[in-house]
Amino acid sequence: MNRPEKANKDPLIRIAKRDAISKPRAWGIRLIGVVLALIVCAFVIYAIVHLNPLKVYGSMFNGAFGTEKRTWVTVRDAMMLLCIGVGLAPAFKMRFWNIGAEGQVLVGGVATAACMIYCKSFPAPLLFLLMIVASIVAGALWALLPAVFKSKWNTNETLFTLMMNYVAIQVTSFFVSKWENPYGSNTVGVINPNSNEGWFPAVFGEQYFLNVLIVMTITVAMYYYLKYSKHGYEIAVVGESLDTARYAGINTKAVFIRTMLLSGAVCGLAGFIAVSGASHTISTSTAGGRGFTAIIVAWMAKFNTYVMILIAFLLVFLEKGAIEIASLYNLNNFVSEMIEGIILFFILGSEFFINYRLIFRSKKEADAE
Repeated sequence: MNRPEKANKDPLIRIAKRDAISKPRAWGIRLIGVVLALIVCAFVIYAIVHLNPLKVYGSMFNGAFGTEKRTWVTVRDAMMLLCIGVGLAPAFKMRFWNIGAEGQVLVGGVATAACMIYCKSFPAPLLFLLMIVASIVAGALWALLPAVFKSKWNTNETLFTLMMNYVAIQVTSFFVSKWENPYGSNTVGVINPNSNEGWFPAVFGEQYFLNVLIVMTITVAMYYYLKYSKHGYEIAVVGESLDTARYAGINTKAVFIRTMLLSGAVCGLAGFIAVSGASHTISTSTAGGRGFTAIIVAWMAKFNTYVMILIAFLLVFLEKGAIEIASLYNLNNFVSEMIEGIILFFILGSEFFINYRLIFRSKKEADAE
C-alpha cells in the first residue's frame, strides 16, 4: 500500500529551469566560475611542475600580450574567431545548427586566393572589391545547399553541414595542388610575396588594424540586424517555435534560406580576412578548427555579438597562454590543453547555473521518509 506513495516523493536534488536572472547576477556566477577554475588550475599546476601558479598565470598573460607583436597577433586571431562566431549567430538563433563554418571559411579563402593569383594585375581597389564579393558568394552558396534541403525535405542540418566541411577540405586540397609553389611542395606558399597584391595594407602603421575595422563593423551591424530588424525578429520567432512562426504568417522556408545565406556569407568573409589579412596563403588548415571553436563563442554569448567580443578574446588568450607555458616550462601540449580545458569547463558550467537551479528537498521531507 505504501509503495506508490513512496514512488511519488521528490528526489533529494531536483534541477529546475530558471524563469529569469538579472544580468549582474549572471555575470557574478560567471566570475565565480572563472575564480574556481583558476583555483583548480593552481592545484594542477603545482602538482605537475611545482611552480607558483601566479607566476605561471603571469606567463600566460605574457604569451598573449607580452610584446606589441604578440598583442596584435592575439587581436588578429580574436578578430578571426569573432567573425566566424558572428556568422554563426543568426543561424544558431534560428535553431539551425550550422556546423559547417569550417567549410564556409575554406571556400571563402579559396575564392580569395584565386582572385589574388589570377587577378593580381587589377587595380588594388578593384581587386579588393572582387575578393570580398567572391568570398561572400562562395561562403553563401556553400551554406545555401543545406538550407535548401532543410527547407524542402527537412534533412538533418547538423549532419549535412558537417559533411560539407569534408567536401570543402577536398576542394581546398585540389586547388592547393593546382597552385602549389614551388612545384611538388604540395603547398601554395605565400601568394604575391614581392608585390603584395591582395594583401591588407597597413593602417596607422599597424598591419592588422584593417582586420579589426572590418570585423568590428560586421559585429555591430549583426547586433542591430538581429535585435532591431524585421528579419531579426523573424529569426527569433522561428527559433522559438516553427508552429508559432507559421501561425504568424512567416514564410519559414524563406527565413531558413535567407538566414543561412547570411551566415555562410559572413563565414566566407572570414576566409577572405584569413587569406588576405593574415596568412597570405591558402591550405586545408586555413580555418584551423576555428569553425568549431566559434560554436562555443556564439553559444556562450547567447548570440549577442557584443558579448562574443569578450569570449573570443578569452579563448584566444587561453590558447596563446597555454602555448607559452608549455614552451617556457618544457611541458607537453597535453598539460597546457588540460589547463585550458579546466578553465573552459568551469566557464561552461557557470552557464548551467545561470539557466538552471538546484532544488534540495527540505529536512522535514527527508525525515518524513
